[in-house]
Amino acid sequence: MKILVMGLSGVLGIVTSRLIIQNYGVENYAQYGLLASLPTLLPFADLGIAAVVINTVAGSVKPDEDEDVRRTLTSALRVLVFSGAIIVGLSLALLLLGWWPALLGGGLLPGGDVVATVCLVLFGLTLPLSIGARVLVGMNRNPSQVGVQAVIAPLILLCVGGTVVLGIGAGGALAIFSYFAAMVSAVLCLVLAGRAVSPQLTRAIRAVPHLRRDPGVRIRDTAWPMLVQMIALPIAMQTDRILISHRSDSQTLAQYNLAFQLFGIVLQTISAAGVALWPLYAKSRALGHIRSPARPAAVFLVGGLLLASIMAILSPWLARLVSGGVIRLDGWLLGGFIAFVAVQAVKYPLGMYMTDRRGLRAQVIPTLLMVPMSVGLSWWLISPIGAAGPVIGSAAAVAVCQILPMSWFVHRDLRARRLESVEATVR
Repeated sequence: MKILVMGLSGVLGIVTSRLIIQNYGVENYAQYGLLASLPTLLPFADLGIAAVVINTVAGSVKPDEDEDVRRTLTSALRVLVFSGAIIVGLSLALLLLGWWPALLGGGLLPGGDVVATVCLVLFGLTLPLSIGARVLVGMNRNPSQVGVQAVIAPLILLCVGGTVVLGIGAGGALAIFSYFAAMVSAVLCLVLAGRAVSPQLTRAIRAVPHLRRDPGVRIRDTAWPMLVQMIALPIAMQTDRILISHRSDSQTLAQYNLAFQLFGIVLQTISAAGVALWPLYAKSRALGHIRSPARPAAVFLVGGLLLASIMAILSPWLARLVSGGVIRLDGWLLGGFIAFVAVQAVKYPLGMYMTDRRGLRAQVIPTLLMVPMSVGLSWWLISPIGAAGPVIGSAAAVAVCQILPMSWFVHRDLRARRLESVEATVR
């Protein structure tokens, strides 16, 4: 399903990018990519709630009747509403204080601060709606929430194409369309999730304002290690555009945007497949079964390398198609993304195995150590190799600070679980 959706999204995304570059210029395309990527800096916005919702729903025999599921959804919605309100307030404060240009760098065009504010306000309003996708993943209905994402690319293309056809000078505001499309997708996921666990989600929404009459559940034990990671990961992995915006020019930023757009098709496919493993491991833990991530990790690595290599071969032609020859992708950038896809592919099965409380806590320190390594390498490598610098820096940081410690933890945890299983059988 993800391959089908990303295939459609990739084709439509290429058309959208070409429309932007041809009608609004490389500078507006660079800002579009910069602002549209802001949510990747804020995966911590849900305050770790995703782990709680997915684990609770996946571990329930009858999530549509389980009272613990209903109370968990109530608690999650309260947190998401609070977090969304904070994001809206902070985005308005950044606008009033005039801090957006200092935060986002030279890639932000005049008037871009207002656009950035509108984008994050929409993001904050969408955040509570995102619980629908979490519920669908927990119910092992990942194809449903992935399929809903198929509406995003057509909506963005429709909006961008509309501004071109109608002659509206909306070049600086194009990023808003991506947030509008994401909101529509979140609403659809929420409707599907509401039907899947009916009437749990409706009851949970009604209970949100009644804090005393309808208390939630304790979510801190699972949420806090997830939250720490969600704060650290975007700093380590998703600040590339901001670093380039500060250290280089719009042309380099546009190169990175285009390369990430192309290889993002592969990365998002791997991500969707990886997240689909989460409820399987959660269900196995609930049933006392032992499920090793070693074979999935090997399969993901081979698949990731194959898809990334195909994309690298096609990238020069796609770059000419999208930009009309204005943007070129060099060997360093293509090779860096192949390496980055490879380490991300290996990481997903290991990370999905480590989604219980012990596994999430074990990831905290390595993830925190990854931040200075990734940012430092990326900052240093931008000058000698341009847009490829942050990609290579991030790939090296993931390999050292995530894959190695994750592999060690998984090996020890599997050995301990097997030993406990043997002892239980003997008794």
